[in-house]
Amino acid sequence: MAEVLPQVKKFLADGPLPFYIGGEFIPAVAGGAFETRDPGSGEVLARVAAGEAADIDAAVGAAQQAFDQSGWANLPANDRAVILHRLADKVDEQAEVLAQIESLDVGKPLGQAKGFDVPSLSQALRYFADLAVQTRLREPIALRGLEAYTYRSPYGVCGFIVPWNFPLLLLGWNIAPALAAGNTVLVKPAEDTPLSTLYFCRLAEMAGVPAGVINVVTGFGATAGAALASHPGLARVAFTGSPEVGRAVAVAAAKNLIPCKLELGGKGAAIVFDDVDIAQTAEKLAQAVTLNCGQVCCTATRWIIHQRIYPQFVDAVKAKLQAVRLGYGLDSATDMGPVVSEKQRRRVLGYLEKGQAQGATAVLQGGAEASLPGYFVKPALLAGSPDNICAREEIFGPVAFLMKFSTPEQAIELVHRSRYGLANSVWSADVPRARKMAEALVAGNSWINAHNVFAYGLPYGGANLSGFGGGVNSPETLRDYLRPQSIVRPYD
Repeated sequence: MAEVLPQVKKFLADGPLPFYIGGEFIPAVAGGAFETRDPGSGEVLARVAAGEAADIDAAVGAAQQAFDQSGWANLPANDRAVILHRLADKVDEQAEVLAQIESLDVGKPLGQAKGFDVPSLSQALRYFADLAVQTRLREPIALRGLEAYTYRSPYGVCGFIVPWNFPLLLLGWNIAPALAAGNTVLVKPAEDTPLSTLYFCRLAEMAGVPAGVINVVTGFGATAGAALASHPGLARVAFTGSPEVGRAVAVAAAKNLIPCKLELGGKGAAIVFDDVDIAQTAEKLAQAVTLNCGQVCCTATRWIIHQRIYPQFVDAVKAKLQAVRLGYGLDSATDMGPVVSEKQRRRVLGYLEKGQAQGATAVLQGGAEASLPGYFVKPALLAGSPDNICAREEIFGPVAFLMKFSTPEQAIELVHRSRYGLANSVWSADVPRARKMAEALVAGNSWINAHNVFAYGLPYGGANLSGFGGGVNSPETLRDYLRPQSIVRPYD
C-alpha cells in the first residue's frame, strides 16, 4: 500500500477547499461547503466550497477581465506556448501528488492515474500549445477583384462542465485547446471528484498563468453547473457527461445563442469474428470493461460474438474477469478499484437486477463485493435479447452484455440497435473485412483489433445520442476555439 504523501495530506486537510477565481483562492459567497468521499473506504476525504450562481457570476467576470486586460488573448502563440509548456512541466513535476489525489478521489488504481491520467493532462497542454504555434490565423481567399482572407481570433470566456470519471484527463482535453487559442476558461468539476482540478490551480499559479485566465468553481450540477450553462457572459460552453444533462445544457446555451459542444455517453460494441485469437481478444476486452471500473463512456459494453466461437470466447473471458483483483486504489496489487460513489454502486447493481428480471442470463454473476469497504462491484457478464435494458442503456460499470451473430449484416444491425454513436471496435484477422465493417458503423470512432485507443492528433467525438459540436484532441478542436472572420478589401 502506497503511503499518502505529506503534500496530499496537507492539501486534503486545508478545508473547505476554496475556489480559484481571478488568480485568488476564495470561499463561496454564501459560505457553503460539501464533503467528497474516498470510494475505496466510504470515508470523508475533504470538504470543498459549494458554488452557486453568485460565484459563477464572479468567475465569469474575472475571466472576462482577464480576456480583455491580461494580454493573454493577444499574446503571440509562441509566448502562450511557453507558459503552457511551463504548466505541463509543473504537472509532470507533481505527478506523484496529482496521481494520489486522483486515485483517492475517483478510486482508480494509482498506477493508472500515474501512468495514464496525469500524463494525458501534460500531453494535452503541450500538444495544443505547439499546434497553436503552427496554425495560420490568416488564410487568403482567392476571389476576383477582392483582397480577402479569413482571420481567426479567440472567442472569449469558455465554460466547461467536466465529469467525474477522468477529472484530470478530461480537464486537459477540454481547456488545453481553448487556452492555446487565447481564450480564458471557467471550469465546474464534478462534485464527486473536484480535488485534482483544485490542486491543478496551484500549479497554474506557479507556472505564471495570468490571473483570471483559469478559473474553477466547485459545486453541484443543479446550482453551479446550471448557473454556468445558462450564463450570458460565456462565449462558448462544453459539457461532458450524460445525454440527459447534456440536453439541459444545450437548451440553456441555446437561449443565449452560445455555441455548445457536447461529449456524451456511449454503449460501445465490439464485433468479434471467428478468426480471432480467442485468448488475446478475451484479455483485451476484459481489460476494456474493467478499465476505471467500467466508468468509461466509450468502452466496449456490448460484445457481439460470432456464434462459431461463442462458447470458447465466453469461457476465456470469464477466466480473465474472475482473476481481476479488486482493491484499494493505493494498493499496488489492485487491478480494479471501486465505482466512484454509493449512488453509482446502486445504479450498477440496479441494472444487473433489472436486466435479469427482463430475462438476461448471468454468464458471470458479478455484483456487490461485500468483503471490502467502499463502493466495490465485481465484473459481470449478461447475455440475452438485444432488447434487454442492459443491452440498450449505459450502465457505467464493469458489466458487458453478450450477443451472438452469424453474418456481418446481422452484426451491423445489432450494433445499430443502440441510439448511441461514440465508439465501436471490430476484431478480426481479416483486416480488409474489419475496415469495411468499421466504416459501416455509425459512430464517431471505430477501432480495429483494439478498444479505447487515444492519441493527440486523432479526432475523437460522438454521433447521434453521443453528442455534437465537434470532437477533441485534433487540429479541428483548436479551430473550435478560434472565431472565424472574413476580412475583405475591394481592389481600386
